[in-house]
Amino acid sequence: MPTGTPVPGSPGPAGFGPPPGLPASPGAAVPGAAPTAVSGAVPPGVPAGVHPGGAAGGRSGGNLRRNAVWAFVGAVLASAGWTTAVLVIPGLVSSGGGKSAPRSLGSYHTSDNFCVTAKPENLLKTYNTSDTSSPTHHTDQNPALDSMTCSMSLKRIGDTTSSGEYASAYMRGDLHKAVNPAPEFSAAKEVYRARGYQISDIPGLGEEAYFIYKDDPGTSDKTWHTVSAEVDVRDGGMTYYISWNGSYTDGKSKVPSKEDLRTALQADTWEAVRSMRK
Repeated sequence: MPTGTPVPGSPGPAGFGPPPGLPASPGAAVPGAAPTAVSGAVPPGVPAGVHPGGAAGGRSGGNLRRNAVWAFVGAVLASAGWTTAVLVIPGLVSSGGGKSAPRSLGSYHTSDNFCVTAKPENLLKTYNTSDTSSPTHHTDQNPALDSMTCSMSLKRIGDTTSSGEYASAYMRGDLHKAVNPAPEFSAAKEVYRARGYQISDIPGLGEEAYFIYKDDPGTSDKTWHTVSAEVDVRDGGMTYYISWNGSYTDGKSKVPSKEDLRTALQADTWEAVRSMRK
């Protein structure tokens, strides 16, 4: 990810423009108007198979326990960010005034199995789902909010070691029917920035979207790192994010590079958004 945050609307890195036939902002229509259909084209620059990083090395049992912890952390990270945004930066959330009216959902709809709707095909070219922990999904419907989630424990393809490379993926789609989610979406972005995440905007994806990344060394064992990567998008009254979390030890194991994670997560976001509108 580039050091600086690109100017919104400016061309992004190779492969970051909208796929052919995809509207620059599918949910940005006048409230009440149905958005145009999204094509199933693959984003330009995304390779046919995304195989980030190199072969993983072994890790100790202690690292495996920490991986399990971070798999759970990955499932709540973004939700915690949104909650913190409301508590820590109330001005950003409450200053919408007349802009708090609900936004159009267009053709976005709920699905019974978000692990199918938002299946991260590009991540799954690098990882298998865990043999011991099946993906889990939930769909909750409410007059104010429909929410769909999917969480997966992942293991690097081709890694047969008992202490191999593990990671987690978490996807969530929300259909906000009672409020405009834009102020909270912006507040969450500022919370991530305050916590030291690297952030870059993604032009042309929904009304607003960004990629966040952080490689965080441990406090006592500086050779052990936790890595978080995520794409967040808002389109009208729909919000969606996909997060990936993993860990590595200096000189012993690897994780996908920042650019490979961004490419894979963004490609999976395009497909998830398209599937939510079928």
